[in-house]
Amino acid sequence: MKNIANTFVGICLGASTVSLVEMEEIGAKRTIVSTITQAHLGNVRNCLLDILGRHNHLFHAKFCVTGRKLRHALYLSSIAEAEAVELAMHYILPTNHPYRVVISAGGETFIVYHLAASGFIEHIQAGNKCASGTGEFFLQQLHRMDLSLGDIAGLRVSEKPYKVSARCSVFCKSDCTHALNKGVPKTSVISGLTAMMADKLDELLGKLPRDNAILIGGCADNTGMVHYLRQKVDTLFIPDEAPYMEALGAACWAVE
Repeated sequence: MKNIANTFVGICLGASTVSLVEMEEIGAKRTIVSTITQAHLGNVRNCLLDILGRHNHLFHAKFCVTGRKLRHALYLSSIAEAEAVELAMHYILPTNHPYRVVISAGGETFIVYHLAASGFIEHIQAGNKCASGTGEFFLQQLHRMDLSLGDIAGLRVSEKPYKVSARCSVFCKSDCTHALNKGVPKTSVISGLTAMMADKLDELLGKLPRDNAILIGGCADNTGMVHYLRQKVDTLFIPDEAPYMEALGAACWAVE
C-alpha cells in the first residue's frame, strides 16, 4: 500500500486547463508518479472535481494549488504561479544550467520570466490583456475553420503565412475571415496566426538573452508557433513537463 505520508500533489487551475501532478519522496529522491492535464471548458470547479474523483486515493496526501484566483476559494495551501515556476525550474534543471529565460505561453496570458544566475526569478514581463495571440484565441479561430488541434497536429508550416493583425483580437478575427472569404488556404491562415503568436512572444522578450530559453505552457504543443519562435531564439528547450509545469512546482512546494 502506498505511503500517503510521502505523497504530494500539486494542482494548477489555469485559464483553459486544470493540471495535477502526483509526486513521491523516498529518502532524498523526488519522483513524479502521475500527471493529468484536462481542459475545463470554462467550468473549473466541475473539471477539478472530476479529476479528484479519479484520484481519490490521494485525498490524504499533502496538497498545494496554484493558478487562477479560484485557488483562494479552496481549503488548500496555495502559491503564486511565479513561485511555482521557480520551484519547477529548480526540479527539472541541473545545477549551472545555461537558461536565463522561461517563456510561459498559456491559454489566456503570455509571460516571460527572467532567471538570475541563482535560478530565482528576478523579473517578470507579462503581455497585454488583448486576447489576440493567446492560446485560447488560436483555438477559437481553429473552431471557426471547423478544425481542432488534432486536425493540425501534422500540418506543415506554410512558406507564405498570411499576415494577420496583432494589435487587436477583433482586427485579427476580421483578417482571418477576410482571408478565408478570399479563398486563402487554411494552412496559410493558420501559419499566419502562429507566426503572429511568435511575434508577440518576441516582443515580450525585448532585450532579454535569446541564446537559451525554455518554453512552457499549453502553446508549447503548437508546432507552428514553435517553428517561428525557434527563428527568434538560438536554443529553445521544451521540457516534457511543459504542459503542467506550474502544477509540478506546486507539488514541489508541498514536499518542502
